[in-house]
Amino acid sequence: MSTTINADVLVVGFGKGGKTVAAQLGKLGRNVVLVEQSDQMYGGTCPNVGCVPTKALVHHSRKRRPEDSPREWYARSVGEVHALTSMFRAGNRDAMQSAETITLLTGRARFTDPHTVEVAQGADRATVTADTIVINTGSEPIVPDIAGLRDSKRLVTSTDLIHSTDLPDRLVIIGGGFLGLEFASIYGQFGSQVTVLEAAPEILGRLDDDVAKVALDIMRGEGVEFVTSAAVTEVRDGVAQTDVVYERGGRRHSVAADAVLAAVGRRPVTQGLDLDAAGVRTNQRGGIEVDEHLRTSQPHIFALGDVNGGPQFTYISLDDSRIVLDHLVGEGRRSRADRVAIPATLFVTPPLATVGLTEREARAAGHRVRIARQPVADIVAMPRAYVVEETRGLMKFVIDAETDEILGAALLSVDAQEIINTIALAMRHHVTAAELRDAVYTHPSSTEALNDVLAMNEGGDQRPGAC
Repeated sequence: MSTTINADVLVVGFGKGGKTVAAQLGKLGRNVVLVEQSDQMYGGTCPNVGCVPTKALVHHSRKRRPEDSPREWYARSVGEVHALTSMFRAGNRDAMQSAETITLLTGRARFTDPHTVEVAQGADRATVTADTIVINTGSEPIVPDIAGLRDSKRLVTSTDLIHSTDLPDRLVIIGGGFLGLEFASIYGQFGSQVTVLEAAPEILGRLDDDVAKVALDIMRGEGVEFVTSAAVTEVRDGVAQTDVVYERGGRRHSVAADAVLAAVGRRPVTQGLDLDAAGVRTNQRGGIEVDEHLRTSQPHIFALGDVNGGPQFTYISLDDSRIVLDHLVGEGRRSRADRVAIPATLFVTPPLATVGLTEREARAAGHRVRIARQPVADIVAMPRAYVVEETRGLMKFVIDAETDEILGAALLSVDAQEIINTIALAMRHHVTAAELRDAVYTHPSSTEALNDVLAMNEGGDQRPGAC
């Protein structure tokens, strides 16, 4: 069966940015068509195979008691996480299907011209034409070109791993970036023997050495093994195990695995969209080229989220939607250039949250800086760390010595993913370190650590008392 739909707006991809644009324009009475290729991906990467399930697994991994069977606890945890993601997925679907002005199509989309997309739904076809088109197809895991890896029966991507109820006894992770480290922390706590193979000479090399060392020491203390300068050359399947072969220091080594996680990054999903038919250009990395207002080479087509090659964060996709909506129904002033002090969090335990410049970057940029830094265990104004029995970590602030403004921060602590948002907001609005230091925070909370840490600096020790 073939149908034709004429829409005001076509959104290809049910991710955070796309669904936000669709919902807002639908409320304004625009005729919107939203296309998603899989009924398992309503809502996009985050609630289905990204943020929600992985962070839920972080939580469940930390609840396992010594007497709990690792395999049984893991299987139970995965089941509970699947129930959670199913609930979010259904909520996203129902929200769109209940809107009178929004039509949800499940099928694969491909452009036939700059204003037209054909959607394959099994044997059925729908042809959708629209004045405005938004592409929000996200990203997918990269499987590196390593001999034997793609054909290995023990190869898993991050998506595969979180959908399996079988806990691997030995997990080898190729790649020590954010994704690799999060999975190393999760599966190490569930009871897997985890080895991370990283090609670079350092892990967390973009951070200051003092911060990276504390973070990696915590993970090593929990049993995660890191091998740096490890160039993986081959993956060999055997009957009982897979051997991951790597070169390091001119010598060949191997490590046995029951599962091999490829965690070297994600790439934009554009294959099969036939972007050439639409006249939409992509860059060398496969991302769709956009300007500061997220317009593609076709002014009526926008690209949001991971597919445009920008930072791969759900909150960036959300902000992308604000930019597009501002240009479609607002004043047209917002752009990517407005983004200042955007934080990021690595969800190991405790979480590692960062924003702005590192000490190394600040000094290289010519700033005269002072450093405020304390181990979490020594922050007397932060009893919450002792209350929740998580005193590991470090807080570090890079402060402009002339203006007293915060240039950057790295927080490795309980609730770091929350505190960093306060720091980022202060940086955007030029709130000084002294103002944050002297502010009134609830007690006991993690934010009140600012009272203590920001009183510490290279010029002296002026610590308030404990509670």
